[in-house]
Amino acid sequence: MTDTSWLGPAIDVRPVLADQQAAFVDLLRGLGPDDWSRPTVCPGWSVKDVAAHVLGDHIGRLSIHRDGHHVLHPRDGEAFPRFLDRINDEWVIAVSRVSPLMLVELMAAFGTQIVEFWQTVDLDALGRPVSWAGPEPHSQWLDVARDYTEYWTHHQQICDATGRPGLTDPYYIGPVLDTFLRALPHTLRDVTAPPGTVLQVSVTTPGAGDWTCTRGPDRWRLDRRPHPRPTARLELDADTAWRLCTRGITPEQAGEHARIDGDRHLATAALQIVSIIWSPPGHEASGEL
Repeated sequence: MTDTSWLGPAIDVRPVLADQQAAFVDLLRGLGPDDWSRPTVCPGWSVKDVAAHVLGDHIGRLSIHRDGHHVLHPRDGEAFPRFLDRINDEWVIAVSRVSPLMLVELMAAFGTQIVEFWQTVDLDALGRPVSWAGPEPHSQWLDVARDYTEYWTHHQQICDATGRPGLTDPYYIGPVLDTFLRALPHTLRDVTAPPGTVLQVSVTTPGAGDWTCTRGPDRWRLDRRPHPRPTARLELDADTAWRLCTRGITPEQAGEHARIDGDRHLATAALQIVSIIWSPPGHEASGEL
C-alpha cells in the first residue's frame, strides 16, 4: 500500500461538510435580486456563476465517482489546468439559462447527495491524486477534505462579494487550514536542505494551529505538533493563510502580513504554497476529476 503518512494525520471533515452545505443553501436563499449579478474575485464570474460552478462540482463528483460516468478528457496537448478552466467555463455558460430560484433548489438536492455519497467512502482507502499535494495517489480523506475546502472557499467568495459574514469561526475554517497546509511537503519538494531541517507554519486565530514540515532522507514530512527549535518559523493570520493558499493574494502580499523567524529563504519558499489547481497568470482552475 502507498505510504501517505508524510501528509500528516488523517482528518474527517464529513460532519462539518454537511453543516457547510446546509449553510451554503441558506446563504443562496438569502440573496437579493441584485446580489446574483455582483462580481466576485473569480475573474469574469458573478455570484450566480460561482454558485453554478459549485453545482457543477457536485454533479461531476457524483457522476464520475459514484456513478462511474467519465466522458470529459483534455484535448490533445491541453494541459490539465487549462482543461479544467475550459470545462468550468463551458458549464457556467450552460447554467446561465437556469434561474436563481432553480439553481438554489438544485444546489439543495445535489448538496444533500454529496454529503450522502461521502458517507459511503472508506476514508483510509487510496484514491486519485490531489494534485496540489503531489502526483501520487492519496487517501480518500484528503479528497473529501479537498472538496470541503473548495465549497468553503466559494462560499466565502460569495460572502465577500455580497458583504456578508462568512463561515470564519474555528469550526469551519480550522479544517480548511488543516487541509490547505497539507500542500507544504509538495511546496517544498525542490528546496534543498539537510535532513532534520524544520519549517514550522503557525496560524493565529481563528483556526489556530501549528504545522511542522521536517526534511527526511527522501522527502519533507508534515506533522501537526509544534517544534521546540524550528529552522524557520512562518506565522500568518487565518485570513491571510487561506487567501494565500487559494491565490486570492500573492505570496508577496502575504509576506507583508507574515512574521518570519530563522531561515528566511525556507520561510519564503513556504509562501509559494498553492492548495488549488493553479494556471498562472489566470484564475484558479477549481475542481479535480
